[in-house]
Amino acid sequence: MQTEGLLLYAENALDYGIIGLLILMSIVTLWLFIERMMFYATVRLGDYDHRDMLEMDLTDNLSVISAIGSNAPYVGLLGTVIGIMLTFYTMGDAGAVDAKKIMVGLALALKATAMGLVVAMPAIVVYTILLRKVEKILTVFDVAQDKKAK
Repeated sequence: MQTEGLLLYAENALDYGIIGLLILMSIVTLWLFIERMMFYATVRLGDYDHRDMLEMDLTDNLSVISAIGSNAPYVGLLGTVIGIMLTFYTMGDAGAVDAKKIMVGLALALKATAMGLVVAMPAIVVYTILLRKVEKILTVFDVAQDKKAK
């Protein structure tokens, strides 16, 4: 009885903890993407005297998006490892090998990896789009600075 409660707790922690964290990472990525695009649309190049100061403002929060994109698969993998451990523990605790329960447990464990990839891929795409936008704005700034110098 005690073991069943522990297993239920671990399964809930997997679902709500890992999947919840991945959903939070996805929301943060979307929020930062929208915030950055709004900033890029309203940035006034004339307010900046130095390219480095402009670049610092343009690249705010890009590292957070990059970190989410690179770490989401690992968070998903952690959930999968925990799910596989729970499946093996349940199988060992029952003392019998039931192929159906093993396959169902492993399939459910893999959902965390899939979710991690679903979060990571758009985050990397968003990061790449924002980086390209930064490059374009900096190029426009450089051209304007060259024209002022002449």
